[in-house]
Amino acid sequence: MAEKIQLSKSDRQKVWWRSQFLQGSWNYERMQNLGWAYSLIPAIKKLYTKKEDQAAALERHLEFFNTHPYVAAPIMGVTLALEEERANGVEIDDAAIQGVKIGMMGPLAGIGDPVFWFTVRPILGALGASLAASGNIVGPLL
Repeated sequence: MAEKIQLSKSDRQKVWWRSQFLQGSWNYERMQNLGWAYSLIPAIKKLYTKKEDQAAALERHLEFFNTHPYVAAPIMGVTLALEEERANGVEIDDAAIQGVKIGMMGPLAGIGDPVFWFTVRPILGALGASLAASGNIVGPLL
């Protein structure tokens, strides 16, 4: 039996660093798909050695993707796990991988948007305004 391909901690960190640019190439047709695919390139290169397999995996992740960028990590982790299993010979079709992504991106966006845009941001804004009104230099920085 062939040796099992596994992503190392370093591989996952490379994906994480790239995921910081998830919205770097946002577009109106497929939203964050280019940033998503860009993030997964280090893992795809490690998991698939043939150029054809790498191209197929990359094409698989160029479908529509849109979620809150701060909560995309769980989706990325599950997707990497599915890709890892697929690279090791488990029968996982494209629709299953895409279905998991679609199934997770909506609910996580529903959590991320209210928490970050409608809770944390206004609280920090109010705190900054209060500090600025009292003459504290930290106020405008918040």
